[in-house]
Amino acid sequence: MADGKVKTHNLLYGIDDKPPVVETAVLGLQHYLTMFGSTLAIPLILSEPLGLKDKPVELGWLIATMFFVSGITTLLQTTWGNRLPIVQGGTFSFLAPTIAICGMAALNNAGWEVRMQHVQGAIIAGSIVEMGVGATGLVGRLLRFVGPITIAPTIALIGLALFKFGAPRAGTHWPIGGLTIILIILFSQYLKSKRRSFELYPILLAILTAWATAAILTVTGVFSAGHPSFTSMENLRNAPWFRVPYPFQWGIPQFGIAAFVGMLAGYIASMVESIGDYYACARLSGAPTPDKRTINRGITFEGIGCLVAGIFGTGNGTTSYSENIGAIGLTRVGSRRVVQAGAIIMILLGTVSKFGALFTTIPVPIVGGMYCAMFGMIAAVGLSNLQFVDLNSARNLFILGFAFFMGLSVPEYFAANPVTFQPDWLANIINTLGSTGMAVGAFIALLLDNTIPGTDKERGLTAWGAKSH
Repeated sequence: MADGKVKTHNLLYGIDDKPPVVETAVLGLQHYLTMFGSTLAIPLILSEPLGLKDKPVELGWLIATMFFVSGITTLLQTTWGNRLPIVQGGTFSFLAPTIAICGMAALNNAGWEVRMQHVQGAIIAGSIVEMGVGATGLVGRLLRFVGPITIAPTIALIGLALFKFGAPRAGTHWPIGGLTIILIILFSQYLKSKRRSFELYPILLAILTAWATAAILTVTGVFSAGHPSFTSMENLRNAPWFRVPYPFQWGIPQFGIAAFVGMLAGYIASMVESIGDYYACARLSGAPTPDKRTINRGITFEGIGCLVAGIFGTGNGTTSYSENIGAIGLTRVGSRRVVQAGAIIMILLGTVSKFGALFTTIPVPIVGGMYCAMFGMIAAVGLSNLQFVDLNSARNLFILGFAFFMGLSVPEYFAANPVTFQPDWLANIINTLGSTGMAVGAFIALLLDNTIPGTDKERGLTAWGAKSH
């Protein structure tokens, strides 16, 4: 149905509808709140590898920049890209290669700005590739080789590779960290049928409740300075009210082959996931089924979005947000204008410095609890792609098991035994790729799935193709 709009499934507002101004603003704020948890998690994770752990002011600026750029890229995509009501924001696909880049031997003694500059260079270089893939229509040809057997370990390893950030951080104070986990489970699973807000904002509500609990216990003297759950507003008080993010605010990006090649794995995972999101968003918003031109435009503008992210220095790229597509299904509001209103809210809040500083006061146990729930869900989303695959096939089980195991095991080897040989740039490429579990798993699964004999039905390509359209 690429030539006409699909049935709107009782939508309150379709893709081209323009709700009243106040209603548009409120619904736009809801989209912002929906992507809040995922977007906030990214700079908080990167604070340690980047070297921002003890720099709350700069971390606050980074958080604000992330939301600011998300607003810009969402406006670009919805206005000139695929024109679907789809929110753009940071991507977990880039975390593993970013952490690997920050961990490269040459950067171990570098300041945080230098690490960020290397990450920016890799993101900018990768964005040129993504724009090229979209503009030339190459994305369609490449996807013929990428099926569910490749996608499952690639996405699942994004979540699994971050296990070190979960329980160890929540466990710095289990009462508050555990409370966060329990609240997320309660709101998202047990209570979601009671109130729509529980289903829409389980992570946000859990963070606010646990954060308020920690703040009350701090004020009453139960938690003193130095306690993991101590909540200090000093960072908020010290931050200026306004600061507008600007290009190259952390310095001029540094370009390196190793960092660029490592980041490409994140780009591939992001592109494949986004294409699936385009189809889902079109179905829920009453838009025509995306044709090749729409997909190519979408990927091109995601590349442009990553270029913007690299120039402003978010330490991350940009991709389509599945959470916000789910919000369209729940609210039955598929209006493009509403998402654009949400983008404007992101841009405005991204210029309020105290807004970013506020989130640096969230205690570590709460952040750890949030990671436990979110990263587990990412792993599960990756595994859900196996529903299309014949899991009784010894061929498929071998490929999946080997890709998963090596994706977890090889980075452990490279962490302890980085290779050193000449030329340095080649050694750096191997170390960066070997340290990125997602890249290892994706390469093994892609190679074996396309070389070991198997039918399209056995490989899941038949059902996968039907689901995509």
